[in-house]
Amino acid sequence: MKQVANYSSLAKLTFIFSFTAMLGLGQKAASQEVITIKQAVENTLKNNLQVKQSQFSESLSDVSLKQSKLSLYPSLNGNIGQNMGWGRNAFGNSGIYQNTQNYNLNIGLSAGIDVFSGFTKLNQIKQNKLLLDADKTNTEKIKNDLILQVITSYLQILYNKDFLKTAEEQLTVAKQQLNQQQQLLDVGNKTLADLSQAKSQVATAELNVTNALNTLSISYLTLAQLMDIPSSTKYDVQAPSIESFSQPSGVADAEGIYQKALDNFPDIKLGAQRTAAAKIGVNVAKGSLYPRLSLSGGYGSSYFYDFNATSHQALASQLKNNISKSVGLSLSVPIFNGLQAKYGVKRAQINLMQTETQEQLAKNNLNKVIYQAVADLKAAQSRYESTTNAFQAQKDAYYVIEQRYNVGLVNSLDYSTALTNKNKAEIDMIQAKYDLLFRSKVIDYYLGKQIIF
Repeated sequence: MKQVANYSSLAKLTFIFSFTAMLGLGQKAASQEVITIKQAVENTLKNNLQVKQSQFSESLSDVSLKQSKLSLYPSLNGNIGQNMGWGRNAFGNSGIYQNTQNYNLNIGLSAGIDVFSGFTKLNQIKQNKLLLDADKTNTEKIKNDLILQVITSYLQILYNKDFLKTAEEQLTVAKQQLNQQQQLLDVGNKTLADLSQAKSQVATAELNVTNALNTLSISYLTLAQLMDIPSSTKYDVQAPSIESFSQPSGVADAEGIYQKALDNFPDIKLGAQRTAAAKIGVNVAKGSLYPRLSLSGGYGSSYFYDFNATSHQALASQLKNNISKSVGLSLSVPIFNGLQAKYGVKRAQINLMQTETQEQLAKNNLNKVIYQAVADLKAAQSRYESTTNAFQAQKDAYYVIEQRYNVGLVNSLDYSTALTNKNKAEIDMIQAKYDLLFRSKVIDYYLGKQIIF
């Protein structure tokens, strides 16, 4: 994931870029690092703790798999025990008691192996392998989601830089209008009410600049936290060159994209792996319902020393003469164990139903977000066409105003307003083009393609 939140934020957020960022203007001090999208993604995947946690889970699953494989091998244990005793003890069957002191040593080896245990161990190996694959896919999923979050945050910074630029331009125009209203008031052509209205517009524009600055700062902080670098780090971002992009050709097929995504999207792959592991888990639980057949063997010897005896056999001789060997075959049949095995199977079956439901929910959610992504792409295409036409109209209008201004037929305020409108229309067009670019990259994301700018 968190997964649904990522999709939701993707559907709601409009990604647009600044004209100044495209030209490389408005960057911060040269001492600040300029981070590209590629660098931001690399930093995040290298530093993010979610990725590291998932990789630790992979390691634990790998250990569990190795343990389950080794459980098929026979067990071999060595043992050694020694005792010293003293006190009054019966002497044989004579009924006579006497004080004794003795020393006893026992050494041996024992081995055992499960001949049959309801295929529990074999099924456990299968399940652990699937769980390891699922953990690897989960790491891939986390990385995939983080890449989209990074690109979202990165482009949000570019949008906020553009928003700040626009707010500052509007503040400049508002101040020019205030100055004009003051001059007209001085010659008696305007009232105090007109001047107050102009002052209100300046105050509103100043507030918009302040809000834009705060929003830009927050977007820098958000990306820094994703990259897991100190929040106080000062850096700037670099927009990709707009000349390298072209409008997507053809109409995206939502159903076709969904069918392809079912084969390679990490969320779906992860759901399928967890369901497969849960199915094996039912068989693992059922293994406890079957009889268990075990083979065992032993090999050992002993040494005894009585401190009251006048003669003793040597240690080596006793160990040689007291050798014992054993082989055993035992069958354990579960009859009643508090219904633990029965309810263990039920628990595994319920877990299977949960994973199946989660897998289907992932498919349903993927279907929804893909159809939404295709709709967003189509809307972005329409917006790009509209803003392109609007920019051309504003460009033509500015050309006329510029010609009239050069011969003194238009005042400086009207000229500045026309220039601002042209610039804003051009920024809107570039914003729309970048938005269209991102929407097309989102489609690549759901197709499992690497997002490259």
